[in-house]
Amino acid sequence: MSTTTPQPGTSDSSPTGNSTSDNATTGNTTTPGSPPTPGSTPTPGSTPTRPSRLTGTISTARTLATAARVLRQLRHDPRSIALMVLVPCVMLVLLRYVFDGSPRTFDSIGASLLGIFPLITMFLVTSIATLRERTSGTLERLLALPLGKGDLIAGYALAFGLLAVIQSTLATGLAVWALGLDVVGSPWLLLLVALLDALLGTALGLFVSAFAASEFQAVQFMPAVIFPQLLLCGLFTPRSAMHPVLEAISDVLPMSYAVDGMNQVLRHTDITGDFVRDTLIVATCALVVLALGAATLPRRTP
Repeated sequence: MSTTTPQPGTSDSSPTGNSTSDNATTGNTTTPGSPPTPGSTPTPGSTPTRPSRLTGTISTARTLATAARVLRQLRHDPRSIALMVLVPCVMLVLLRYVFDGSPRTFDSIGASLLGIFPLITMFLVTSIATLRERTSGTLERLLALPLGKGDLIAGYALAFGLLAVIQSTLATGLAVWALGLDVVGSPWLLLLVALLDALLGTALGLFVSAFAASEFQAVQFMPAVIFPQLLLCGLFTPRSAMHPVLEAISDVLPMSYAVDGMNQVLRHTDITGDFVRDTLIVATCALVVLALGAATLPRRTP
């Protein structure tokens, strides 16, 4: 029986039959203190930060950056600014002189329309502007960055919310001090409701933009979303005088509480419990719709 003697300069084979280590075979050999190679597994301390869309948090810096970008774009779009800021004022002036022979009629419906006009204009501009971002591919490029859906929606809401403040301030000041709208309560409460209505219109516009494939479709959502609320909000007839089914439907529509809040300021000198209820409902609806808009925001343009 013969034995095999290892030759000089050779090493014994390993139990697996491989004379070299796995690191040498794969080319991922690292030395202490050297950075990991591209194919190596990162160490626990080198895990990259996940984008906010994966963690569910909203970054203040990203939200402010998004709002600043939207405002820069709107600065170069004077038609949209005119639609948001000037059109409600023009409509109020037109309405005042339509009822020139009956000032009490303007007092009775002017406060309600002061909340409805900002809601409609903000709905239109916000839905079209957001859809334009998506169809142009800008939205997809933004979501490819460490930018979550919540950051994007919050940034848009902040930018359009600042314009809503300007719009509501101008419209309220024009109606009360220039057009002679007679309100029993404080004009500042009237401004608060108008601002909440404008923010609700912004939230609704951001929400419906996720379901439209073109700007024409975004405009088509207006009869489906705005017109039923306009008919059932109590502007043309008290909601209690409607058919019971329609009255029940109007009880769940946010515009009904926007009009009720305006009427509370129109008739009462102090803040009433109904006014607090109406403003809280409008504000809550705006926040809920914004959350739904972030959840339904599509990743890709169809």
